Amino acid sequence: MSDQPSNPTRRKLLKTLSTVTAAGTASSVLPGCIAEHSAERESLTFSEIPHSLDFQHHLPEHYSADILLRWGDPIQETDTPFHPEKLDAAEQGQRFGYNNDFIAFMPLADNVEPSRGDLQLQSGNSNRGLLCVNHEYTQPHLMFPGYNDEYSATRGVSSEHVAIEQAACGHSVVEIERSSNGWRTVLDSPYNRRITMTTAMDISGPAAGNRRLKTAADPSGTQVLGTIGNCAGGKTPWGTVLIAEEGFGGAFQGNPQEVEDPREAQNHHRFGISPRNRNLGDNDRRFDIQAEPNEPNRFGWMVEYDPYDPQSKPRKLTTLGRFEHEGFTLVCKPGQAVVAYGGDDDEHQFVYRFVSRGIYQPEDYQANRELLTEGTLYAARFDENGHGQWLALIYGQGSLNSENGFHNQADVLIDARRAAALLGATPMDRPEDVETNPHNDCTYVMLTKNKKRQKDEIDAANPRAKNVAGHVLEIVPPGKNGNRDHTSDRFQWQQFLLGGNPNAERPEERGAYGQQASYNISANGWFANPDNVAFDGHGNMWIATDGCERFGFHDGLWAMATEGPLRAAPKHFFGCPRGAEVCGPEFTPDGTTLFIAVQHPAEARNSTYENPIHRWPDNDPKLPPRPSVLAIYRDDGKEVGS
Repeated sequence: MSDQPSNPTRRKLLKTLSTVTAAGTASSVLPGCIAEHSAERESLTFSEIPHSLDFQHHLPEHYSADILLRWGDPIQETDTPFHPEKLDAAEQGQRFGYNNDFIAFMPLADNVEPSRGDLQLQSGNSNRGLLCVNHEYTQPHLMFPGYNDEYSATRGVSSEHVAIEQAACGHSVVEIERSSNGWRTVLDSPYNRRITMTTAMDISGPAAGNRRLKTAADPSGTQVLGTIGNCAGGKTPWGTVLIAEEGFGGAFQGNPQEVEDPREAQNHHRFGISPRNRNLGDNDRRFDIQAEPNEPNRFGWMVEYDPYDPQSKPRKLTTLGRFEHEGFTLVCKPGQAVVAYGGDDDEHQFVYRFVSRGIYQPEDYQANRELLTEGTLYAARFDENGHGQWLALIYGQGSLNSENGFHNQADVLIDARRAAALLGATPMDRPEDVETNPHNDCTYVMLTKNKKRQKDEIDAANPRAKNVAGHVLEIVPPGKNGNRDHTSDRFQWQQFLLGGNPNAERPEERGAYGQQASYNISANGWFANPDNVAFDGHGNMWIATDGCERFGFHDGLWAMATEGPLRAAPKHFFGCPRGAEVCGPEFTPDGTTLFIAVQHPAEARNSTYENPIHRWPDNDPKLPPRPSVLAIYRDDGKEVGS
């Protein structure tokens, strides 16, 4: 630690804000990112928890957590207890899936069955709702007996287990309600459903029907079975949920060099398709690119569905581009175009924005339902001077032409990564969650890490070679708070924070937290590898991490102000059991409950179903570790964090 005096109260006003960040830009705050109604009072008053690394989860004093849903819990009424060794695919399709990630809480009006006319009424209810949860991927060596490690489970999984895994991926919708005894699931709810790797979906937008999406099973190129790699997502004010397809390439196997079309071969290689990947193709030929070279082009999109209509058919939105989506989150202002922000979660990939052709009309559900099907996708260029530009990915403009292998808009969207690179977008350090803070109307980009960045690849937006700790950027659109123009092609940006220990000796591990001096960050306040983000009703930022165990402590959740004297000064709120990460932080509308997903508990070398390093959350010798959703609340019922 620094020899400067510590500040446990975290209320010390710094005498100077002229320190310089590792990016080489002044840490003074852009005027545009301070809300006009900025409050001086600190709203995060919880007692910070310490860094630790053990087999339990940790909360501040006077907080509790209900373990609401675990892998294998029923989402329909059943008398059959969960037993992973007796599980089959049909039963898994009626149970909560594996490795929960993104969470959306979609309110339900008390004692009223929803209709499109009462969405506004439902929006304020914090005691009853639909919990909509992604299931990103599976880990058979922790789900089933008989696999020695993660590698053997990748290559040798039985066809029966593969079918269970396909049913354990995707998405769950579960009605929940709060009572005097805490949160509980409603198993007789008509809304409860599973979306899996075999759920029928429509393909919409410019790429629908394109020859590159046609297969033997779907010669129309407009229908697809299932969704893969569902990481983060988003919500719409018209009552639908967006779920992302991120690491889909790992589900496909085959040698890209043996694919006849050289453009498709490069496309498959770009997403990591390899003969060494999972053996899904041995059990389902559509995942073998030698059998179906176009099938991968049907994945890597954003999926939209209606949780209030359990019979509705999900659709893939090709307008939002094809890449490893972390998610897309929306800015919706009445009478204006809808803007959606997202990131491509891979090293040296890009930050994206979508602007709808139509305008958002709060009372017109049917018109709003089409807003994400027509519009323009952009990629971000972050200039060295703190300014930036959104570059339109439109066929025929600039280098997006036939000379470079683009023959229509579908090609541009299918190969969005290549299109963004040709236009000069800035390669980033794994852009994960990208969300707009409604309190100050600025947008924040979580950049989790990039150990592949070399010294000659450093730039102002990505200031560290071998970036092992990650950082957060702040994008400030033109205009004033409450009236920013998110549709403008120009913006300003700055470093919000650099993850890592403020007092680390190695530059790639040294953190810088906005205008805060290192002695104003507590010994437990610093973190690394920002991943998901959420904002509470006061505009405070809540960051979930993925990678802190490299630094000797658990992943978890840190909260911080985005303005005022404690801007970017984190406080440690939640800690995971060893081997896990936190995903999908989501508040109820009144801020009194915080839902989080604890993913891949007990993930570690030599940790297996028979011999896991721990068995959280059940701690039952008959059960393996189980990814779970927690509902966190203050014991006195007040707002979380306050």
